[in-house]
Amino acid sequence: MEFADVEVAAEIQSGRELAAYTQLQAFLAQSQLAPNQRLPAERELCDLLGVSRGELRKALAIAEADGQVWRHVGKGTFVGPRQADGPMEIVNLAHLTSPAEVMRARILFEPMMAREAAINATSANISEMNLCLLRGSEATSWRRAEHWDNRLHRAIAESARNSLLLVMFDTLNTVRRAVAWGRLREDANGPQPGRREFKEHVDIVSAISNRNPEGAEKFMRIHLDNVASKVFGLG
Repeated sequence: MEFADVEVAAEIQSGRELAAYTQLQAFLAQSQLAPNQRLPAERELCDLLGVSRGELRKALAIAEADGQVWRHVGKGTFVGPRQADGPMEIVNLAHLTSPAEVMRARILFEPMMAREAAINATSANISEMNLCLLRGSEATSWRRAEHWDNRLHRAIAESARNSLLLVMFDTLNTVRRAVAWGRLREDANGPQPGRREFKEHVDIVSAISNRNPEGAEKFMRIHLDNVASKVFGLG
């Protein structure tokens, strides 16, 4: 299993959902599907795993947030992280850019997504953001903290309720992951409670929850500017 059972149990609300996630993990490990190969249809997968449609979708959502699968409405669920569509593949995009350029693109793009999220987010979207804040505050390793950071930023993008913008966000995020850089952590022991990044996330989610587009855009820009300044000196 990719991450600790105790963390999965905290995220999944029932024993049956945990069993569905465990069954999905076993299927992915044993199926030997190639990256970007499509999984069986949901109905078939439910039969194979012996789970309900709701339990399967919860398990797939968690697997997608962790980069194990990606889903395309109308086409199905595929193995691995989401890839960019079109003639230029992610590897080519990664070769054409740099970490600094990716960071600058985020600064230009994500504040606008946060603004749209403040206008269009549903109660379910806001609940997902608050879950990300909670789990991020509880993370004791940088890997888990970054998982919840990534999931929060995608939850904000989903809340914009714009399919085209979400595809653009996913493409940018996949390029970001493909362009590797060595980021020095200021604390080798792991993320500490009350760190600045977490407080910035709280400000962003609060503005979205309060239907404050200007505040959401401003706080997202402050957050990304601070990340850029710390990592690249791009403030």
